[in-house]
Amino acid sequence: MLKRLSSLAAIALLSSACVAPPPAAPTAPAAPAQTESGLPNLNGREIVIAIENAYIPFNFVPVGSNEPQGWDYDTINEICRRLNCKPVFRQLAWDNTIAAVAAGQFDMAANGITITEERAKVVDFSEGYIAVDQRIMVRKDDDRFKSIEDFKKGSFKLGSQKGTTNYDEAVRLVGESRTVGFDAFDLAVQALIAGDVDGVVIDDVAGVGYVGVNADKIKLLEGRLVGQQLGFIFPKGSDLVAPINAALRAMKADGTLAKINAKWFGPEFQKMGITYENIQPAPTPIPTP
Repeated sequence: MLKRLSSLAAIALLSSACVAPPPAAPTAPAAPAQTESGLPNLNGREIVIAIENAYIPFNFVPVGSNEPQGWDYDTINEICRRLNCKPVFRQLAWDNTIAAVAAGQFDMAANGITITEERAKVVDFSEGYIAVDQRIMVRKDDDRFKSIEDFKKGSFKLGSQKGTTNYDEAVRLVGESRTVGFDAFDLAVQALIAGDVDGVVIDDVAGVGYVGVNADKIKLLEGRLVGQQLGFIFPKGSDLVAPINAALRAMKADGTLAKINAKWFGPEFQKMGITYENIQPAPTPIPTP
C-alpha cells in the first residue's frame, strides 16, 4: 500500500513538472529617451503654461479672434515640437504669475520675464533666450530730455508697469514718489501720450513695437538703464528646466530662434499694425491662493 501511494505521488509530481507555465504578459517597448533630433523625449507630456496675453509682442489676442499670437506661442510650440510635449496655455494676470508658478500651480510661465537674483530665490529660470535693454520712452515733441541723466533733475515723473523690473529701475532712477505704477504697459504709454507722466521705462524689444505704431507721438531716448536677459520660469526643482534649455540651445544653433526673433521684434511685426487698441483687454487680476 505504501509503495502504491509512493508511486501515485511520484506520478503527480512528474505531471505537475510537465505542465507548461502560463505565458508571460507582453512587455511594452520602452519609450525612447530621446527624440530623433537627439533632444530629451517628454513622451507627449502636457505642460501647463501661465501667460498674460497682454504683452505685445510676446503674447496677445487680436480683437475679434480667439487665436493667441506672439513670440511666446511660436517659441514654446516649437520647443514642444522638438521635445514631444503638448503645451497647454492658461491666461493669468502678470502680477500673480511669479507667485503662482512658485506655488506649483503651473508647470512654467512665459511673459518676457527678466532673470533676476531676487526672483531666482522662489522660481527656477531657463537659460536666457534674448538680451534686452531697459530704455526710457518720451513724447516725440518733448525737447526737455536729451539723455537719461536729464530725468534725475527736477520733478519729472516716470511711469511703468507695477511688479516689473522696469518699475524697480524707475524707482532707482527718480525715487518712489516720482514713479507712477500702472496695471499694464499700454496704460503707461497712453498716460505718456496724454502728458500724465514724462517718460516710461520699458524693455527695448517692447518699446520698439510701441514706437512703431505711434511713431508720430513717442520715441526712445538714447542710452540704456540696464541690460538683462529674459527667461522662462518654473517651480523650484522642476524637471522641465534641463530639456527646455536643451531645446533653446538647439534652436539657437540652427537659426530657428533668430527667425522667430526677427518676426516679432523687427519690421515684419510692425507691418502687422498690432497695437494695444486692437487686442483683447488684459486679464483681470486674480488673487493668488
